[in-house]
Amino acid sequence: MKKQRKMWSRAAALTMSMALLLSGCGGSGSDGEDAGESASGAKKEELHIAISANPPSLDPQSINSNIVGGIGAHVYEPLFAMNADFEPTPVLAESYEMSEDGMVYTIKLREGVKFHNGEEMTADDVVASMNRWLEVSAKANTLIGGSSFEKVDDYTVDLNVNQASSDIIMILASPIQAAAIYPAEVVETATAEGIDEYIGTGPYKVSEWKQDQYVKLEAYEDYQPSEGEGSGLAGEKQAATGTLYFDVVTDASTRIAGVQSGEYDIAEEIPVDNYEELSADSNLTLNVDKGGTLNLFLDTTEGVMANQTLRQAILAALNCDDIMMAAYGNADLYEINAGWSDPADTQWGTDAGSEYYNQNNIEKAKELLEEAGYNNEKLVLVTTQDYPEMYNATLVVQENLKQAGINAEVETYDFSTFMEHRADPNQFDMFITSNSYNMLPIQLSVLDSGWAGLNAPEVAEGIQKIRSAASDEEAASAWADLQTFLYEYGAATVLGHYTGVIAMNKDVTGYNYLRFPIYWGVTATE
Repeated sequence: MKKQRKMWSRAAALTMSMALLLSGCGGSGSDGEDAGESASGAKKEELHIAISANPPSLDPQSINSNIVGGIGAHVYEPLFAMNADFEPTPVLAESYEMSEDGMVYTIKLREGVKFHNGEEMTADDVVASMNRWLEVSAKANTLIGGSSFEKVDDYTVDLNVNQASSDIIMILASPIQAAAIYPAEVVETATAEGIDEYIGTGPYKVSEWKQDQYVKLEAYEDYQPSEGEGSGLAGEKQAATGTLYFDVVTDASTRIAGVQSGEYDIAEEIPVDNYEELSADSNLTLNVDKGGTLNLFLDTTEGVMANQTLRQAILAALNCDDIMMAAYGNADLYEINAGWSDPADTQWGTDAGSEYYNQNNIEKAKELLEEAGYNNEKLVLVTTQDYPEMYNATLVVQENLKQAGINAEVETYDFSTFMEHRADPNQFDMFITSNSYNMLPIQLSVLDSGWAGLNAPEVAEGIQKIRSAASDEEAASAWADLQTFLYEYGAATVLGHYTGVIAMNKDVTGYNYLRFPIYWGVTATE
């Protein structure tokens, strides 16, 4: 016998999502005039958004990248998505039931939803897409690998989970490496490199992708939004502007000059050392969103980096105050804290393991290097100038390590090549990325073996303890233990918590933010 389930648990969602609550809509650009003409002129038919890097793919299932996820959220939709209160909400699903033992979720699909190719979405498409997602999404594989989707009828599917847990629907609604639904034929022709047709059910369809130039999206005229008022990544979504250009502009000064001149309506990834200058520009609106952590990941599997004592020497040498200042340039726009979740999160915020954080202890590092038998082997930090905060932080880390006597070398690549190196422990010893907060700590990239190669049994055991906890307090304690392990093992370290800045023309209205900038409600005037 099955029992009807609510679409979400409000109490659980709120405690799990406090880490993201402060990163919601911000700035005056989020409450604008109605779409259409304003006093300053006619509505633009095209919106130009300057992004900082060429997307390595348009396959959000398999790529852990904010640029891929942010563009993809306008094109593809999942069964469930997070609303503005960070509650998992039906999008392509209509409802679901859970079996008494928690092992089977029967999901009813919306009928009449059409893909961008004009074909109706059915259970065949959902089963093909979701089973692929379980394989190619490192986050999904880590958490619910071994689960499977099966067709019940044309508009119903069963999810058979690997274990009973209260977080299943929230995992399905995760916005990064999202469980996007593609046509079955797109899934069937996908290769190890990803999909080669970009067809979803979202408010925009991919019109053109010119590598290293732009991704062009056009409004999908037959888009059928889910019921309910638009909220976060869920509810009604309407393409307020007919065409969106995501213009690839890797140089930050060019993005800034472009948004100031009006060439771009919006510019993402504004260096925070330009914050004060741009905030004084009456023609611009700045949106400041507290978004996540800047992290250093260490190879734990290859060569000398497999030595835990050597990794502890690296952590001992780091001066996070200097690193974060170099990355963000303004102490008001970052926070020094050891937690992998938002420090304000009442459940998941913890400084467990902080004795290994921001040690700035060169003498201790030298002692640990000698204990590890380090013999001046070259350690490679891979990075990209497409993200200045990552690049600038990497240079300071290199200097910290050199002071301790480590032969640290920086290798710089474009973003796509950097992502290739980052995914292969044979091609890096360390790398830095900025990672947005997650709804659940078990969704953190650091816990995915495919992210930086970490494959310690303590990780799987820690995740299991969190997911099987009998109470919020027990789950929080298990997460604190796992965070401590990450530091003790020398797998990675938080460098600090960052704030993201987006600049937009003052006549841009309707901007929103939840994990990614949301542009489907945005308009601008001539």
